[in-house]
Parts: sequence; C-alpha cells; structure tokens
Amino acid sequence: MLDKKWILIFFCWVFSTISTLGSLFFSHVMGLPPCSLCWYQRILMYPLVIMLFTALIFPDRGILKYSSPLVLFGWLIAIYHNLLYYKILPESASPCIQGISCTTVQLQWLGFITIPLLSLIGFSLILTTLVFLNREYNLEK
Repeated sequence: MLDKKWILIFFCWVFSTISTLGSLFFSHVMGLPPCSLCWYQRILMYPLVIMLFTALIFPDRGILKYSSPLVLFGWLIAIYHNLLYYKILPESASPCIQGISCTTVQLQWLGFITIPLLSLIGFSLILTTLVFLNREYNLEK
C-alpha cells in the first residue's frame, strides 16, 4: 500500500506539472505572451516539478523546507496579480512596465476563469497539499 505522504507529494507534483504545462501551452501554442508577474510565477512554479518528482523517488521530509518558500511566494504573487487583474488594486501598482500589461484580458473561460486565476488555483492546491503533508510528518513524531 502506498504511503500517505508519498500520495500527497504525488498530488503536489501533478498540480505543479499541470500548471507548468498549462503556462507553456498558453505561451507557445496559443501565442499568449506572459506579463511580468506571470514570469515571476513561472520562475517559482517550474522548479517545483523537478523538486517534487525527486521527492517521489527519494522521499525526504526536507521537501517541505525546499518547496514551501517557492509555493508561498508564488501564491502571494498570484494573489497580488489577481488583485490587480480584477481592479481591486489600481493599475498604477502594477510592476508591468514593458511588454503586456498585467491586467490585459487574454483569456476568459466561462466568463471568469482567467490565467491569473488559474495560477492562483495551482499555487493554492499545492500550498494546501503541503499543509496536509506537514501535518502527516508531524503526526509521525
């Protein structure tokens, strides 16, 4: 039977892989250029695919130390990006100086699913799963 911790790491890896492939699909297949905040989120998401896959092969509690900062910072940037995108924060607070604006509507599925929202969902799923993983490690003490 599979260990519960391994399953949680597997789900984190699946979420990070889907997020990475999705961002690559949007930019390389659909031709949608990423904004500055999207780049920051990608920089924090892409290494998680490799780190979490390595943790699947070589289980180690250290994965929490290595992946949590990336996920937490990515989640915070995704929240900030959504606040800008939905005009809760003024566009003057946007770091997007060159290229596409962080508030440009490039994609809208079902009238509300946007690229910034998909990023927030991805980071939120990974963060939530890491919280459960931390709980599992603490229960075995």
